[in-house]
Amino acid sequence: MSSALDATDVLVVGAGVAGLACARDLAAAGVSVRVVEAGDAVGGRMRSDRIEGFVVDRGFQVLNTAYPQVRRRFNLKELRLRPFTPGFLVHTPTGRLAFSDPTRRPRTLPELLSGRLAGPRDLAALGLLSARDVLLPAGRLKRRPDTTARTAFADEGISEEFVERFFRPFVSGVFLEDELKTSARVFHLVWRSMLRGTICLPNDGIGAVPRALAAGLPEGALRLETPAAGLTEGGVLTAAGAEIPARAVVVATGPGPASALLPEVALPDYRTVTTYYHVAPRSPLGEPTLLVDVRRRFLNTCVLSDVVPSYAPLGRTLIATSVLGRDGQDRERELRAALGEAYGTGTDGWDLLTVRTIEDALPVMAPPHPLTRTTRVAPGRYVCGDHRATGSVQGALASGARAAREVLADLRH
Repeated sequence: MSSALDATDVLVVGAGVAGLACARDLAAAGVSVRVVEAGDAVGGRMRSDRIEGFVVDRGFQVLNTAYPQVRRRFNLKELRLRPFTPGFLVHTPTGRLAFSDPTRRPRTLPELLSGRLAGPRDLAALGLLSARDVLLPAGRLKRRPDTTARTAFADEGISEEFVERFFRPFVSGVFLEDELKTSARVFHLVWRSMLRGTICLPNDGIGAVPRALAAGLPEGALRLETPAAGLTEGGVLTAAGAEIPARAVVVATGPGPASALLPEVALPDYRTVTTYYHVAPRSPLGEPTLLVDVRRRFLNTCVLSDVVPSYAPLGRTLIATSVLGRDGQDRERELRAALGEAYGTGTDGWDLLTVRTIEDALPVMAPPHPLTRTTRVAPGRYVCGDHRATGSVQGALASGARAAREVLADLRH
């Protein structure tokens, strides 16, 4: 590797969506930029694999069309998005309850008002909370005092019974924790985005999102299978022993590599999630809807091929179910029993296709949680990722954008 050939203004380490967004913005500003990625494809945690004709995302993921960074950066038509229904199902010991957004599906209003899901007071409190989150400027929500989500629900006048039946099963799958200890400010912003946008999956898998970002990089700017071994005074040392000179380095990797490259940066703890992918001869649901469990034996489950038919070969069905923590002995067997109960069907004909455990799936976001923070670490050193904002695609993209702005300001100073 020639130092002269590889010299660049900015070197981005990591080709997840944060690093790719940063590199795209720097290139658009006329700065020479390179991206090195340890893996064999872009995306970081947002990747899709093909297994026996099935599209398998690395953990259950979705794309929200209301995210400002998503609207700014992507041609959504080109992603060929397929939507989930605007709502979800809750499995309870006494039957399945449905929650749908009545502003989008008016025909579901009678079911919502029937009292099966919640009483009048809880529905009124939920309506007020939702209206405020949708209508208030995002800046107002960001400036509210921060507490845990559980405390916020109590402050809103929502009963403990409704929290346990509605919010706790659903929010557990969003923030990958089932004690509702996540920042209330983060919850309100995420709830706002869900009410304002549509939850979707790209037709070709979630990996289409980072691939679309990478497609806009200058030719030759991206180098795959090039892990960074360390930072030097003048750039980055690769695992192959070559130095790539750069005026500035942006570390946009997962928490493990980021800690190794920038040990002075305090990173949060991360949540671990495991997703089981089952193949069935037919759909046990027949609609593109999330199903959660009031007993929290799983975070959520959905028939992916009901959402995106191309996720499964013709005549087959792909079901994704996520649980907190790692896989373990008998866990899949116990999960299969819970799924049979939740879907109301036998599972003897189901086959386990694969299991995906994501150790660093989402940062812990306990209150008071800073919604954005500087990416500057030291002169010429920057760090970005979902841990620098809200742990979401929006947060990762916004952190990458902020890193690009701060790098540009410093280079031009």
